[in-house]
Amino acid sequence: MSESPVPSGSARPARALDIISVAFVALLLISNIAATKAFMVGSSTHYLIFDGGAILFPLTYIIGDVLSEVYGFARARRVIVMGFVASFLASLTFFIVQYLPPAPDYENQEAFAAVLGVVWRAVVASLAGYLAGQLLNSYVLVWIRRRWGTKHLWARLIGSTIVGEAADTILFCTILFYGQMTFGNFVNYTVTGYFYKVLLEVVLLPVTYPVIAAIRHGLVGNPLPRPRVRGRRSPGCRPRPRAHRRHPHRAWRDPHPGVHSRGHEGEREGTDSGDGA
Repeated sequence: MSESPVPSGSARPARALDIISVAFVALLLISNIAATKAFMVGSSTHYLIFDGGAILFPLTYIIGDVLSEVYGFARARRVIVMGFVASFLASLTFFIVQYLPPAPDYENQEAFAAVLGVVWRAVVASLAGYLAGQLLNSYVLVWIRRRWGTKHLWARLIGSTIVGEAADTILFCTILFYGQMTFGNFVNYTVTGYFYKVLLEVVLLPVTYPVIAAIRHGLVGNPLPRPRVRGRRSPGCRPRPRAHRRHPHRAWRDPHPGVHSRGHEGEREGTDSGDGA
């Protein structure tokens, strides 16, 4: 199985790219809303702290790996930027709706502000961590493939996630929570979230491998077109008339017409004189 990215300009199942892009942005938006709630796992004395975004957000890195591995860094970057714009637009919309006067019968203004109310510090933390982490994840994966070849796909997937998730988690947690919680809880939240996301990437490798293979072989989305072999015609295909060819054959022009014409004239004269003799 070839592990090279899709060449630039080649035909690929566009439907697969559309599905992946929509899933990426949807998971990102859902995770941003779910991240407004923090929860703990364990007892009251020994516990791990997560937020609701930990359920789906790691999947965006897996999708980012698929995008970078199959379609290359340029297309992955476009999808990442699209997710960034969608997240910012969602935050701006929630901010505007939060301060609009509620209807007389609407009784959930405080609940809306508590759940979807925009705290710009959280918005900056989320967008900065997301953009840095996703771009690093995509870039490192492509860089590893160019540096060491197309073997060991698992090393590219895990290595890029280690770097990307580190940047994402450190930026997000530092901007949003540093100074807002005790140092012990801050370290707990940061370290727990980071190792959980990397571990999920490792656990889902058996799923990532066949997804990448299916997209490469055209099993997801539109089937790949059959390659055209130069010099062969399909059965029943008539050859194109010569006059309609894109590059008609041009007559050869003599770069030294005088020299060749004199030589031919001399040969012709010599032939004529020989015949006369």
